Amino acid sequence: MMLRSSLTAFALAVMIPAAAQAITVKTVQSPTGVETWLSEEHALPMIAVNVALPAGSSYDPSDKPGLASLMSSLLDEGAGDLPSDAFKQALENRAIRLTAEADRDFVVVTLTTLSDNADEAFRLLALALAHPRFDQEAVERMRVAQLASLKQEDERASQVASKSWFATYFGTHPYAHSVSGTPAGVAAVTVADIKNFAASHLVRDRIKVAVSGDITDAQLRKYLQQVFVPLPTSSVPQVTKPSADAGRPGSHTIVRNEAAPVAVFGFVGPMRLDPDFIPSFVTNYIFGGGGFSARLMDEVRDKRGLTYGISTQQADFRSASLIIGSVQSDKAKIMTALDVTKSEMARFAKDGATAKELADAKTYLTGSFPLGLDSNAKIARTLSGYQRSGLGADYVEKRNAMIQAVTLAKVNEMAKKYYDPAKLVVVIAGTPAAATAQPAQKGPAASR
Repeated sequence: MMLRSSLTAFALAVMIPAAAQAITVKTVQSPTGVETWLSEEHALPMIAVNVALPAGSSYDPSDKPGLASLMSSLLDEGAGDLPSDAFKQALENRAIRLTAEADRDFVVVTLTTLSDNADEAFRLLALALAHPRFDQEAVERMRVAQLASLKQEDERASQVASKSWFATYFGTHPYAHSVSGTPAGVAAVTVADIKNFAASHLVRDRIKVAVSGDITDAQLRKYLQQVFVPLPTSSVPQVTKPSADAGRPGSHTIVRNEAAPVAVFGFVGPMRLDPDFIPSFVTNYIFGGGGFSARLMDEVRDKRGLTYGISTQQADFRSASLIIGSVQSDKAKIMTALDVTKSEMARFAKDGATAKELADAKTYLTGSFPLGLDSNAKIARTLSGYQRSGLGADYVEKRNAMIQAVTLAKVNEMAKKYYDPAKLVVVIAGTPAAATAQPAQKGPAASR
């Protein structure tokens, strides 16, 4: 009965919205030196934590892609003197949720708990980071799961196109390979590899912590010391920037028997801290990121019926930034859909946006922002993303004003600067009708 009550309270704590419009983010100083942001909110008895460590897939050995992902999947599979079953039972007994997932730059560990169970939650987090077990049985079980996931990915044209696009765009750079790795790479990983990777990457250097909920900065400082003092103080180098050869324009086709091929297309975008980023963010919304209000949806879907959906987004990493999109269409129409996309890019670069498009974009981008901050879990996740991008703790307060300050002249400058169809890297998974296929560059990669 106590467990059921805890689970019910936990579910309510996750679902009930926080006062997103009144969020204040402060930096918490601790002896560990770990960068920590806190959004303190005592209306609900719940705490959400995101811990980002420099241990993403870009650090995978070239012959063992998938190592970081496999390691992250094992962080809740036993720690200290608790084997997997006992560790998971300890989490379940207090309705604590602990997960870990790799992206290209970081492994992000999430912790959610009722505030009454904070002591036990942070104790288990400390064990998971400083003393993960990586028992052989758990390693083999998670390896099987990762290999099964890779097999499913290879059956989906969207995943195949995305992986090949990253491989084609980034070439030999570490961002080229899939976060989830390759079957051969995952199969080659040993327990020793996992332990060595954890020892060199689960360290205090460049850790980012974002916390939201029913906790004070004094309480948080105590937990930060408990969790991070046991970690090594060694450093992890940041991934180098791609070479000038990255993003070489061109079109590539992966021969597959697909009734509806998927095309992934993209080009270089501004880095997150570049002054161009916010104006280009607004510009992308107008062109392809705004759903049914975007130019591409209007031209490719609504006017010509070439697809059910087409979209673009900005994808920023610590060492690279992209504007990337995708479209799926009948194999007799996919090339037409891409041709329309290219012509619309050229027209956008030449003529720019309208005042109404800019006004509508600002209304949506500022008005929808609080929806991403309506629970403690969402707040912690959002703040963690800002931390990983190198932004300051005051970005939440500044963000909407920065968007409102974007002028039509600046949007049109961004359109002309970035939306050149000659810069496009295109990968099609599936053979277009009456098209001569060109083999894509070999090597996996994944969408973000």
